[in-house]
Amino acid sequence: MLVMGYMSGTSLDGVDVALVETDGERIEAFGPSAMMAFSPAECAAIERATADALAWNGYGDRPASFASAAQVIEGAHVRAGRAVIAQAGRVPDLIGFHGQTLLHRPERQITVQIGDPQVIADALGASVVAQMRQDDLMAGGQGAPLVPAYHAALAERIGPELNGAGPVAFLNVGGVANLTWIGVDGELVAFDTGPGNGLIDQVVQARGAGRYDDGGRFAAAGTVDAGVLADLLSHPHFRGEGPKSLDRYDFPLEWAAAKSLEDAAATLTAFTAAAVALTAQALPSPPKVWIVCGGGSHNPTLTQALRDLLGDCRTADDVGLRGDFIEAEAMAFLAARSLRGLPLTFPGTTGVPRPLTGGTVWHPAKIVELV
Repeated sequence: MLVMGYMSGTSLDGVDVALVETDGERIEAFGPSAMMAFSPAECAAIERATADALAWNGYGDRPASFASAAQVIEGAHVRAGRAVIAQAGRVPDLIGFHGQTLLHRPERQITVQIGDPQVIADALGASVVAQMRQDDLMAGGQGAPLVPAYHAALAERIGPELNGAGPVAFLNVGGVANLTWIGVDGELVAFDTGPGNGLIDQVVQARGAGRYDDGGRFAAAGTVDAGVLADLLSHPHFRGEGPKSLDRYDFPLEWAAAKSLEDAAATLTAFTAAAVALTAQALPSPPKVWIVCGGGSHNPTLTQALRDLLGDCRTADDVGLRGDFIEAEAMAFLAARSLRGLPLTFPGTTGVPRPLTGGTVWHPAKIVELV
């Protein structure tokens, strides 16, 4: 099938969309991809809903801001989808839609992703698979990370590039960072390692210095506060083993107000890398190669910190993959798996009791001609 996948992360840079030819087991080919940036007004609407979600925390009626933010998400996804469909010259057979995460509280079986799949299906004229986290949560899993099954398929595809190096780990550095360890026998272990770019982005934005640390230049000019770093690494997330997941807002940032932008960015960049190294100690064996993807792969200060701690780290682009679109591709891949009833999550990835499929299908009210 030709499947389109979406991802809009907590960095709020925009909507990633990518087409993949897949049966949910193998990747036959990569199709067109694009990123549709959010406007400042759209970012503001999503940020208001996110702040309201943190204050709400799953108790009582949902804040009214969720509805207006959902309209922003739907509109951006439709625009991005139409752009890629125009490039492809045809409507996809299926769409995988993740939505925008506002809150993730797996210990209470709460995860909130806004955006109506029916709006996407009707606007683009293709069936949409969404809500792929919910079945996992209801079955006792963490509901995250969702991407490991796709990482395993990518590892198989790029195997010759790695020359049979042994266990491989994919490290996605988005707002939160997560890893997937793939053993030589195909065993999967995955979890959120800790913060990705999210905390760094928050500090940069709070100082009016942009939306992110472009090229890692602020961190490169700063000094790591070892005491703050040690405090951050004492968070309960880093104790114990087993699948675990996070919300990007689970770590405190009050201390940053007393630091220069450069020192705060340096400390948080070191925190992201150290969190990966610390949580990686729970892996069955050390990865021989790390494949780094997501926005963090474009931050040379961060990638060097990862190499210093982990060893052989290559960006997804280095091995012939589309590092900026792996999560969008993964939603396409998972949608195909969902349609076929194949597992999306596993005991070693989310802690679910058994390999579990998930997702619900929304069909378009009518077929529309877009190309």
